[in-house]
Amino acid sequence: MAKKGHRIKVILECTEAKGEGKPASRYSTMKNKQNTPDRMEIKKYNPFLGRHTLHKEVK
Repeated sequence: MAKKGHRIKVILECTEAKGEGKPASRYSTMKNKQNTPDRMEIKKYNPFLGRHTLHKEVK
């Protein structure tokens, strides 16, 4: 019998790109829902802007 996992797949989207009129970059990652119940916020590279920006978890 397989054990039930607590890791889920989430999508991170850039928050600064829309204000500058550029396309938003997206990243997918996994998170442990028990340890991180809130939405994730990570600085990731946005190739459209050419710099690291804040990416937030989307629903």
